[in-house]
Amino acid sequence: MKPLVFFFCILGLSIPGIQAQTQKVRVQLNHIAVYVVDLKVSSHFYQNVIGLDTIPEPFHDGKHTWFSVGPKSHLHLIEGATSKTSPNKNTHLCFSVASVDSFIAVLKKNNIEYEDWPGNKMQVTTRVDGVKQIYFKDPDGYWIEINDAKE
Repeated sequence: MKPLVFFFCILGLSIPGIQAQTQKVRVQLNHIAVYVVDLKVSSHFYQNVIGLDTIPEPFHDGKHTWFSVGPKSHLHLIEGATSKTSPNKNTHLCFSVASVDSFIAVLKKNNIEYEDWPGNKMQVTTRVDGVKQIYFKDPDGYWIEINDAKE
């Protein structure tokens, strides 16, 4: 009878009195990879405008830059794209800062235009929960959101 019970459990069928034990697999973000045209330009942008810190990358081939974006998460820039992209604003990377106004000063210093969610230039969106947010594009056309969310 045990082999039959095993067979029913594999098929996901329930047998009265027997409950299959399932383990929930814990998943966490490891990295996001962004394909870029010019690694030097994009690396400069993410390091000096966004303010990310570089971390060691294993390839040492001049085609990768890795950044820390959280305790165990990274952003990988990979050179090799043949053209810039133009995704919908709904597809974006988001970084939180202590002050959106202070970050806007960095954008202005670097002559980078930003907009609110509806697309109004040089405007800030305030969400219903009070979080301020702005949007702009990186050198390859990827949308970036900056907000002041606390978590």
